[in-house]
Amino acid sequence: LFGVAGKVGTLDALMALSDELAKLDTFTESVMVKVYTYMATALEENDQQKLPDYTKANGKDLRTYCNSFSWDVAKFPTKLSIKEIHDIIAKNLTKIEKDFKTKSNTYNTLRSNLAQHEKKESGSLVTKNLGPLVKEEDFVIASEYLVTVCVVVHKHGYKEWEGSYWKLADFVVPGSSVKILEEGEHAIYTVTMFRKTLEAFKNNARERKFVVRDFQYSKEKIEQQKNDVNNLLKAKNKAYVPLIKWLKGNFSESFVNWVHVKALRLFTESVLRYGLPATFMTSVLEPNKKSEKKTQRKATRAVR
Repeated sequence: LFGVAGKVGTLDALMALSDELAKLDTFTESVMVKVYTYMATALEENDQQKLPDYTKANGKDLRTYCNSFSWDVAKFPTKLSIKEIHDIIAKNLTKIEKDFKTKSNTYNTLRSNLAQHEKKESGSLVTKNLGPLVKEEDFVIASEYLVTVCVVVHKHGYKEWEGSYWKLADFVVPGSSVKILEEGEHAIYTVTMFRKTLEAFKNNARERKFVVRDFQYSKEKIEQQKNDVNNLLKAKNKAYVPLIKWLKGNFSESFVNWVHVKALRLFTESVLRYGLPATFMTSVLEPNKKSEKKTQRKATRAVR
C-alpha cells in the first residue's frame, strides 16, 4: 500500500490513531491552503504567472506527484510506528504554521504601512498628502505672527472664494490668496493671515464648504516622509524574495506531508476494515469535476 509499512500496534491503538489522523489531515490541509493562498496574494503582478511553478511537490506538478506517489522512507522511516510518523508530521506542520504566522505578519505590516503612505499620495486634493505638491515659496515661513494655509476649493466655488476669502475672518491679508494647484474638480489656494485669527477663519470657511487643510509647510518633514516611503519600499523589496522562496518550499513540504497523511489514513482504515496482513491494492482516481460525487458514491459502494 504505497510502500507504507509502519508498525501497526494493537487494534485499540489503531482505532484511536484513526481519529488522530483525521484531525491531522484537516490541520495539514489547512496549513497548506494558508501557504498557497498567501503566496497567490503576495506575488507581485509581474510574478503571478509563476504561481504554477511555485506550487509543486518535490519539483513535480501536483497531479504527477500524486499519480507517481511512493512512500518517502528517508523522510518517514517505515521502521517507526504509525503513531511516531503521525507525531513527526504534526511537528512539521506545527512549525510551518508558526513560521508562517511570523513571516506573514511581518510582511503584512510592511505592506500595510506602505499602502497607507501610497493612499496619502492618491485620492483628491481634499485628502491627499500636499507635501510633494507645494513649494517653499508658496508659504510665509518662520513668522511669529503670520501663517499661510492651504484651502481646497471646488471648481464651482472659485469665483466665490476669490471674491470673499479675505472676509472670512479679521486680519486676513488681502491679495494673499494664490491658486497653486488645480487637479480634477478642486484647486488648492494658499492664503496668509495672522495666527490669532486662524480658528475663526477655519470655522467660517467650513460653513462656505471651503476645506482648510491641516498642513504646515516643513521642508524637513517632507524629506522625512520621502525617506520613510523609500525605506519601507526597500524593506518590502528586501523581504519579498526570501518570503516567496520560503512559501514555495513550505507549500511543497506541507503538500508532501498531507499526501503522506492520506496514505497513512488509507493504510489504517484498510487494516481496520480488512485486517492483516496489509496486502491491499491501491489506486488514485481523478474523476471529471461534473461526475465527482457520482464517482465517489460508486467507489464507496465497490469497497463495502
